[in-house]
Formats: sequence, C-alpha cells, structure tokens
Amino acid sequence: MTVICEYQNDHFDGVEALWAEAFPDDSAWNVACVAIPEKLRHQPELIWVAVENDRVIGSIMAGYDGHRGWIARIAVSRTHQRKGIGEALILTAERALAALGCLKINLQVVQRNSAVVDFYRRVGYNIEERISMSKVLKRD
Repeated sequence: MTVICEYQNDHFDGVEALWAEAFPDDSAWNVACVAIPEKLRHQPELIWVAVENDRVIGSIMAGYDGHRGWIARIAVSRTHQRKGIGEALILTAERALAALGCLKINLQVVQRNSAVVDFYRRVGYNIEERISMSKVLKRD
C-alpha cells in the first residue's frame, strides 16, 4: 500500500535516488542535497513523499508566496508510474496550498521533459502563454 506523508529526514536517501532517476540531467541547484535543506528552511510542511514498503517511490514540493502557489520536483519512480501516485501527490499539494489561501497554482515543465505535459493536462493544468525567465544567483 502506498502512503503519502510529509517529508522526514529519514526519507532523504530515497528522495535523492528518486530524483537521480527522474531528473538525470538536473541542474546543480536542483539536486537533493541542495534543494531539500533549503526547502526545510522555508515551508517544510510543503514537501511530501509517497512511500511503499518503506521505499520512497514519489515526491512533490510546493510553495506559496501569498499570491501564487507553485508545484515543483514532482517525481514518481518509473516502476510505479500510471498508478495514480502522481495525481495523489498533486492533490495533496493542491489541498495544502488551498488551505493557505492559494487561488492559482503554477508549475513549469522543462522542454526535455515535455512528455509529462499530457499527465498535467489530465489532472487539470493548462498551458499558459508565458516566457519563463530565470537568473542563477551566486552564493557566498
């Protein structure tokens, strides 16, 4: 049985392995050893994992800035895809964001992962005409 629960420190190794599988060409700022400690400093209640038989098989992070919500780092192990786990993770994040007062949720899909767009459409997300821009800040 799959259980979705808030992230705990003992989930780290499982999430790290999951992300390595799901995001093999990830940017340095997105790897688990960077992203998770930062998330735990800011809204630690908005990161969840899907666990089956003590193994992390899914994850999702969300954020809310008081204006919009964001969903990021959603991943489901290849062996467990198409079983409703991704949708359950999204619903968990949506409920938590709605409870905070969030009215709109955004997510981004990198071009090389565009195969997941159909999944997001099935769970109610639409493509918006936007130009996404970013800037990587240097850390001291």
